[in-house]
Amino acid sequence: MEEWLFISLAALVASTVAAIAGTGGGIILLPVLIEVFGVREAVPMYAVVQLIGNMSRVALNRQLIQLPVVFWFCVGAIPFSILGAWLFTKIPDSKLLNIIGAFLIFTVIWRHWRQHTIASFNPKYFALIGAIFSVISAIAGSAGPFLAPFYLSYGLVKGAFIGTEALGTAVMHIMKLGTYHELGAISPTTWLNGITIGPIMILGSYIGKHVLERLSIRVFMIIVEVAIVGFGLWFLSK
Repeated sequence: MEEWLFISLAALVASTVAAIAGTGGGIILLPVLIEVFGVREAVPMYAVVQLIGNMSRVALNRQLIQLPVVFWFCVGAIPFSILGAWLFTKIPDSKLLNIIGAFLIFTVIWRHWRQHTIASFNPKYFALIGAIFSVISAIAGSAGPFLAPFYLSYGLVKGAFIGTEALGTAVMHIMKLGTYHELGAISPTTWLNGITIGPIMILGSYIGKHVLERLSIRVFMIIVEVAIVGFGLWFLSK
C-alpha cells in the first residue's frame, strides 16, 4: 500500500511537470517504477503510463498540434521503435540499469547545455530525430528531454510544443508496446499496473495545463534534477 502511494505521488508530480514544461516529468516516475518492480517490468509499464499521459496532453492541446511535424517524426519513429523494443529484450538487466543510469544523468547535463547547441531546421529532419530517439526511448524508457530542444528550435512553444510532442511520442509508445507484446516482454499484470496509474497522469496533465502560465518551476526543477542524478548514480552502481 505504501509503495502505491509513493508511485501515485511520483506519477502526479511527473505528469504535472510534463504538462507545464512539455517534457522531463516522466523521468521522475521511471526510477520509482524500477525500484518497485525491477527494470524488466518497469520500462514497458512506463510506456503504458506515458501513452496515457501523452494522450491526455494531446486532448488538452489538440487545436495547437502541428501535424506536419508529427507526420515526419512518425516516419522515423515507427520502424525504429520496433528495433528499439527488440533490442530491449536482448540486453541483460544489469546493462539496462547502467544504460538508464547514464541516461538519467545525461538528461540533466543536456537540459543545461541544449540552449546553445541547436539551430532552426526543416521539418523533414524530424524523421531522423524520430528514428534516433525512438530507439533510445524503447531501451531506456524515455527520450523526452532530448526531443524538447528540436521542437523548440522549430518554433513550437507552450501548447503547440506540448501537444505536438505528445502526439508524436504517443505513436512511438504504441509501436513500442505492440512490439513488447509480440516479443513477450510485457505481461497482463504490467498492462494492468500501467493502466491503474494512468488516471493519475491525466489528473496531472489537467493540473499542469491550468497552472502553465502561473507557476515558476525553476527551484522545483533543481530539486528534481538532484533526485534524478541520485537515481542515475544508483543505477550505474548496480
